[in-house]
Amino acid sequence: MQKQDLEKCVIAALEAHSGKATIVQVAKFIWKTYEKELKTSGDLFFTWQYDIRWAANRLRHAGRIKAVELSPKGFWELNK
Repeated sequence: MQKQDLEKCVIAALEAHSGKATIVQVAKFIWKTYEKELKTSGDLFFTWQYDIRWAANRLRHAGRIKAVELSPKGFWELNK
């Protein structure tokens, strides 16, 4: 797994939570689903929880998830 794969992981986590989830829910989903890949990802293993926040930021700029102002505090939401 590489950093650029985290965007797909964030989308998968949000889809698994009906399009809306807290950062903790996203992180738990990613860990449960991709634990093996993360453990063998080298340095990403130590930074992935930080890196998913950057992935979410890129997804916001791409219009895939809602802007911070449009979601409840602490939630990430898919744009539908």
